[in-house]
Amino acid sequence: QVQLVESGGGLVQAGGSLRLSCAASGIIFSINSMNWYRQAPGKQSELVATITEGGSTNYADSVKGRFTISRDKNTVYLQMNSLKPEDTAVYYCNVRGVTGSTPYFYDFESRGQGTQVTVSS
Repeated sequence: QVQLVESGGGLVQAGGSLRLSCAASGIIFSINSMNWYRQAPGKQSELVATITEGGSTNYADSVKGRFTISRDKNTVYLQMNSLKPEDTAVYYCNVRGVTGSTPYFYDFESRGQGTQVTVSS
């Protein structure tokens, strides 16, 4: 089992910044990608940002230039600047990788519990 613990959400005024963190723990052989999703009330889940094992990053058009995803070992961060009211959502981290030990390895995908981000106008 791979567990994810998120932190860093909260209430901020438009134009402000927040930094989300997500720490993965458990038996982790390797991590293929670490991702941030968000879901606003009444809307579908949206992939916000991805960072791969090799460090490549990708962002939703709606956050490009404002959000930065980074990683330090098994922790992923999302630095959110110039926040807008439309960024209000529950943010979830998602990690995909390989768990297990010799000779048994298998893929895993875990999701955090979610953290609320609210941006007031």
